[in-house]
Amino acid sequence: MEREKEHLFDKPRNVKRLLTIFYGFLAFLLIGDFFIHKHTEFAWEEWPEFYAIYGFVACVALVLAAKYLLRPIVKRREDYYD
Repeated sequence: MEREKEHLFDKPRNVKRLLTIFYGFLAFLLIGDFFIHKHTEFAWEEWPEFYAIYGFVACVALVLAAKYLLRPIVKRREDYYD
């Protein structure tokens, strides 16, 4: 009987390490945003973490639009292929 090959994400310790690295990098970027001068055209672009919040809100809006607006348009009946 052949043993299944073990992958990187099979060990919880590796997953925890990667998440720690990702969260550390995220914190570094969010904190760094306070110290970097931005060349902006509009006043709201100077707000701290504006683009992070904007991106999050846009992503949530896309998911909600796909679920409640687009899904009823493209959804088929359960017996469509019968």
